[in-house]
Amino acid sequence: MARGLKAATGIDDIPIIDTHIHLFDTTRPQGAPYKGSPKYVGGVALPSMYAKFARKLGIVGALEIDASPWIEDNLWVLEAIQPETIMVGTVGNLQPEMPEFADYLERYAKNLLFRGIRYGNNWGYNIVAQADNPVFIAGLKLLAQHDLVLDTANPRIDLLQAIIKISDKVPDLRIVIDHLPSFDPTPANQADYDAVLKEIAPRTQIFTKLSEIVHPVMGATTPIVRGLAAHRDRLDTLMGYFGEDRVIFGSDWPQCVGLSEVPDTVALVREYFSTKSHEAAEKYFWRNSVAAYKWVRREPDQPDAG
Repeated sequence: MARGLKAATGIDDIPIIDTHIHLFDTTRPQGAPYKGSPKYVGGVALPSMYAKFARKLGIVGALEIDASPWIEDNLWVLEAIQPETIMVGTVGNLQPEMPEFADYLERYAKNLLFRGIRYGNNWGYNIVAQADNPVFIAGLKLLAQHDLVLDTANPRIDLLQAIIKISDKVPDLRIVIDHLPSFDPTPANQADYDAVLKEIAPRTQIFTKLSEIVHPVMGATTPIVRGLAAHRDRLDTLMGYFGEDRVIFGSDWPQCVGLSEVPDTVALVREYFSTKSHEAAEKYFWRNSVAAYKWVRREPDQPDAG
């Protein structure tokens, strides 16, 4: 620990905003395109189910992140979270390159729980190609005008490079890179990875979630490695590039089931931030999520940034 840095005290009492959970119900007549991790049973993930264990961990609020490319599921999520005050917002699924984007965005942006959209390497979308599409960029400019955020899915080198292009073209757009700790550079792409993070580092409108820290490693002798020791260097690297003002907590429930359950993830990041300042821990667990998402405070125990 650096000289003069006071270690975090009372870190277990810091309220947590979980910026990455998924909701779905495969028992609906139309089903659902996503049902959580292979080890998640039941096919249903609702706010009340999440709240039962999350509140015990000090999680006082959560943001739902896109779990369906079906346009009507934006409304389904909003209706599901409206009566559940632990839910402070949703990041939905709208395609900026589509002709109907502006109309849908105008409609959903009227609901303060709608905090943005996710677009990346999921649902067959191609953010790398779209970063050079003027129509897509025009859509993102509308997103920024509504003061909403862009989450990106499934990090790769080319996705990170596309984010730089997008941030150059839409400099006032807040961007959140999901699950960056899950990207495992290889010797062949390590230099490109370092270079792209170096370019991202000074861009204060780009945040990242320190989420999916424990994750499958392709080709590894031990594909799932638990405990902070195995992941500290990766976290230190990302903290070095993003700083304490642009890192955010996310559990990835219920995709995390069978990999790193929410209590395990909370314990791991609490251990990591216990050696940092109380201010840095507070920023990670909730303050930075306010800056990124401008989520809606709905309960008295949800922190107020003032």
